[in-house]
Order: sequence, then C-alpha cells, then structure tokens
Amino acid sequence: MKIEDIFGELPVLETERMILRPITMDDVEDMYAYASDPEVTRYVTWHAHQSIEETKQFISFLLGKYAEGAVSQWGIEHKESGRLIGTMGFINWNTKHFKAEVGYALSREFWNRGYTSEAMEAILDFGWNQMKLVRIEARCMPDNINSARVMEKVGMKYEGLMRKNLYVKGRFHDAKIYAIVAD
Repeated sequence: MKIEDIFGELPVLETERMILRPITMDDVEDMYAYASDPEVTRYVTWHAHQSIEETKQFISFLLGKYAEGAVSQWGIEHKESGRLIGTMGFINWNTKHFKAEVGYALSREFWNRGYTSEAMEAILDFGWNQMKLVRIEARCMPDNINSARVMEKVGMKYEGLMRKNLYVKGRFHDAKIYAIVAD
C-alpha cells in the first residue's frame, strides 16, 4: 500500500459533534486562537505560535503535505460553531510494519468534554479500515494526564516509559507510549 494512495486526497471524516477535514488558509485565525495558548502547547513538541504569520506558515506546511499525498493532520471543526478547534492525525506511518502514530492538539475551551476521544475514534477507524493498520501508537509526556486518559478511553494500553525520548523546547523529556492493536 502506498501512502499517497490513502493521503493523496485527505477524506472528510465526521463524528456526532465534529468534522475532521483538510485545513485551509481560512482557518488561520481559529488555529492561532488555540495554537498560541501556552496551556495547549505545554506538552506538545512545538512552541506556542507567536503571530498569525507563524500560523500561516504552519498551514502552508500542511498544505504542502496535502499536495504531496503525505501523512498529515486533519483539522477538527466544531459542527455547532463552524470553528476549527484543533488538529489530529497520523504523524508517521510505517507501511512495512502496518503501524502508525497519532498526534493531536485541541483548544482548551473543549478539554474534558469528550471531543478528543470522539475524534480519536474516527481516526482509529480510518487507520483500521483505510490504512489497514495492525498497530496504532500515541505518546505523551508523563505529566500530561489528560492525554493519557484520552488514550486509555479509546482502548489504548500503556506499554512503558521511554526515557529521554524527546528533545523538545531545549530539553530532554520522557515519553509514555500507548498502543492499540487490531484484534
């Protein structure tokens, strides 16, 4: 299976409360609203966006990934408001070993309300049915209790602590790894 066969045209996924769709430049203000929040970026590998221009550059990067048919992120659109409230998607895919890793970020306004796990269920379903994955992984820093809860809620199992696995924001961080496998 070729990555570009699956991601050549990122499909729209829908849940009860969200639409997972390709991000566009029309999303720049909504993305900046959450990507500039230091609490949202506290446990991710990227710094809080410091300007709208930085957000535009990131969206341009994503648009390039879409054009290449590369593994990429969906924008999470809140159905009720029509706003982009986060991103979620596969950050790498090892086709030889039928496994991929998921990453996500969500506006703090929507934390602890089941949105991340609801979106994750749609991503997992896509991974099993479209990508034909056998294993889906996700990582979080040990202090990121909310992210760990999301992974557990969707059925991922904690597999261990990878010491000094990430070099982020000028220092080394441990990472907890979670995974779910196809039955």
